[in-house]
Amino acid sequence: QVQLVESGGGLVQAGGSLRVSCAASGRSFSSYAMGWFRQAPGKEREFVAAIRWIDGSTYYEDSVKGRFTISKDNAKNTVYLQMNSLKPEDTAVYYCAAPQKYQSSLLSVRNLGSDDYWGQGTQVTVSS
Repeated sequence: QVQLVESGGGLVQAGGSLRVSCAASGRSFSSYAMGWFRQAPGKEREFVAAIRWIDGSTYYEDSVKGRFTISKDNAKNTVYLQMNSLKPEDTAVYYCAAPQKYQSSLLSVRNLGSDDYWGQGTQVTVSS
């Protein structure tokens, strides 16, 4: 059974940093692309960043470019999202997601949906 478990959320002041983690288990995603999404209260879920396991290539939503960094640890089967220069508008529940069917396209991560694997989410709150 595939599980994605996020951790590391919390409360931080604007301008601060936070790192969230996503530990994957139940299968190998070594050739896949997966990523992070977020959902703020009253808003639709939005794509944040993607990474391809095999070569570490990354892709970011424009609003987080230069502030967020997605990375991976192959040995731990874990994906990270380092968030710097946080803004109140970054406040959201952050979700990790991976495709159910093989795909390695970074752009395709944006289209992950209910048929794919999702974590339970971790709350990130940025105070002004």
